Amino acid sequence: MDGVVILEREVRELIRRRGVDPLRDRSAIAALVDAAMADYEARSVVGAVPPIADEAAAHKAVLDAVAGLGPLQRYLDDPAIEEIWVNSPTEVFIARGGEAELTPTILTADAVRDLVERMLKVSGRRLDLSSPFVDATLPGGERLHAVIPDVTRRDWSVNIRKYVVRADHLEDLVALGSLPPDAAAFLAAAVRAGLNVLVSGATQAGKTTMLNALAGAIPVRERVITCEEVFELRLAARDWVAMQCRQANLEGTGEIPLRRLVKEALRMRPDRILVGEVREAEALDLLIALNAGVPAMATLHANSAREAVTKLCTLPLLAGENVTDRFVVPTVASCIDVVVHLGHDAGGRRRVREIVAVPGRVEQGVVETADLYGWRGERLVRLEGFPPHVDRFARVGIDVAALLRARG
Repeated sequence: MDGVVILEREVRELIRRRGVDPLRDRSAIAALVDAAMADYEARSVVGAVPPIADEAAAHKAVLDAVAGLGPLQRYLDDPAIEEIWVNSPTEVFIARGGEAELTPTILTADAVRDLVERMLKVSGRRLDLSSPFVDATLPGGERLHAVIPDVTRRDWSVNIRKYVVRADHLEDLVALGSLPPDAAAFLAAAVRAGLNVLVSGATQAGKTTMLNALAGAIPVRERVITCEEVFELRLAARDWVAMQCRQANLEGTGEIPLRRLVKEALRMRPDRILVGEVREAEALDLLIALNAGVPAMATLHANSAREAVTKLCTLPLLAGENVTDRFVVPTVASCIDVVVHLGHDAGGRRRVREIVAVPGRVEQGVVETADLYGWRGERLVRLEGFPPHVDRFARVGIDVAALLRARG
């Protein structure tokens, strides 16, 4: 029997005897692996067990197997890798620099199921025939999405989305080249002034990272409530309550959707509400919150800033037949102030593609917009538009006209 296999089996037995949780106490597991390797080496000298040629590689392999994600752990540890997905046990892909790569990793169907069950153990979420989809957050902050047959044709489908670069402030995005300094200064001023900001873009465009960076500009004394499907935001706010949705239990009850979280957030004395992603009827509850005078920020999938506004005018209609565009369209126009749209440049890097203001006017059922910043010649430049609510900027000591003129 291979030495690494023997060592792994012995470490698992030590874990069982001592009752250590490998998912929550990786340092304790590393100490157990060290002790087991020292004992193994002493036995290998007298020929009781086969020798291990590369002790460092064996240590990592065993630690990854018992306290990590086994063969996938090396991809999680690689800071250049953004996402890992498994289409079948023999098809494990990664994304690096925006490009997909097929890896040489070969798993078994049992190994895939074991990895997913291990990942879900900490989250408390389940995956079975009655609930064939799952979204969960891993201990390291990665987001897991898994689907099982018969929703998929034959194999389990697994996506693990990493957050390679965590931007806590807009200055971090400037340093990464995602945003020019003048646009960052305007967005920071808009957040300080309490404007409502919508962040749009395609999948993997960096919407959550932008929302996290925008939150870094929220005044320190404000109370922030975040509502997400799974925990992703990591704010530096002093007064912050984070809430996530909950799946239904085995009896089909106990589900907590995003709509409920937004409603509950209004009862928690918020100075600011952040919604991780608006997809469905919760858009109505978000608009009601904004109409109540609570500043908010949210993300939304869209192909442009204007399409994001249009989509936000459509999603609330899903809440019921009694919700009409006669209420929704003017409410969107009066509640949304700035839209930040993200995309990728020719090299696959995440960039802010446009920043659009919503002045509050509606013309023939269409919400008017004004271009503040736009993508010209491979860079974001100041355009002619002007943001609404100059008085809100003035209340926090910001001359927004001078700010845009000096940096434009």
